[in-house]
Amino acid sequence: MNRIERALDALAGRTDTPAPIVLADVMQDNIDRMQRFATQQNLAVRPHVKTHKCVEIGRRQVNAGAVGITAGNVGEAEVFAAAGFDDIFIAYPVWAAGTKMPRIRRLAETTRLRVGVDNVAAINALADAMGAEPERLQVVIEVDCGARRSGAPPAVAGDLALAARKRGLVPAGVFTYPGHGSASPEARKRAAEDQEAALTTAVRSLSAFGITPEVVSAGSTPTVEFATSSIITEIRPGEYVFNDLNNARLGACTEDQIALFVAGTVVSDWVPGQVILDIGTKALGREGNPGIGYGRIAGTTTTLSKLNEYHGFLPVPAGGFRPAVGTVLPVIPNHVCPVVVNFEEYTVTDSTGASLERWAVDARGFLN
Repeated sequence: MNRIERALDALAGRTDTPAPIVLADVMQDNIDRMQRFATQQNLAVRPHVKTHKCVEIGRRQVNAGAVGITAGNVGEAEVFAAAGFDDIFIAYPVWAAGTKMPRIRRLAETTRLRVGVDNVAAINALADAMGAEPERLQVVIEVDCGARRSGAPPAVAGDLALAARKRGLVPAGVFTYPGHGSASPEARKRAAEDQEAALTTAVRSLSAFGITPEVVSAGSTPTVEFATSSIITEIRPGEYVFNDLNNARLGACTEDQIALFVAGTVVSDWVPGQVILDIGTKALGREGNPGIGYGRIAGTTTTLSKLNEYHGFLPVPAGGFRPAVGTVLPVIPNHVCPVVVNFEEYTVTDSTGASLERWAVDARGFLN
């Protein structure tokens, strides 16, 4: 019986399903391990709170040594700012329009706020939002390093920084996201090398205009192990706090470092060769495919083969593992982030299952 199975067994009768269960001791080990790595590499840690959306967990990250937090949108930033977090980077090319204009301005008045940008139109919109005090807002130029998502070509980072400075905003530096490092175990290092090359070019582009970046920011959990270039000043991992099956498959964590699972109950077994759990897409999201499944039962090699909104289909071959109706099972998700947004709170315990707390998913639903 592994630590997830032991913890769930100890919680029997004390939690309803489906429920996200957090092993706080494993999570804290993950936080401390990342902080040690960053300290050894002379890097600042700015964890991405989109993974957990929880003020209590964010506080633990800052208490461990994080310089601040990364948020995915204005709403997330507002939730954490209201809880006392005063150094926030919205690592997203926000379009400042409608209510976001006064909201960004208020955030910049109460926190050290940085916002990602990758085009001149967004820079002008942010400057307009700041009104007579554009100098209160720092912008960080996003460049693409191969993920082919948002982000300008690295060579034009200086032009964007200059445009921001001309509008009175403060160009604080550059950042990128090596998302293509999640393609395979071998892709992790290659993506980190692409990241280093892109950031190096971007820094040179800023220097050509006499702008020295305060921050050169890198991600992500799959690639952070290789983010050791001296040009990088900051890392923004998110998933490391919980980890998941995708990161384990990539080699970015071990299965013993997975700190969150979803408890689900077998509710039906009429169909030969399968049982049904009360965990569907509304609990796990849609991450997965028929090849890897849609979540694995801890302590086994058995995976969910299909999800409906409220149903998880678990194959049970004849003569093999067959849980009875009423059995509570621990499901490890492929990707942890989509799980978190489906629940209002975490059930928090440790590897023994002795303790039991409930922590709010404070920023759940804050998407704009």
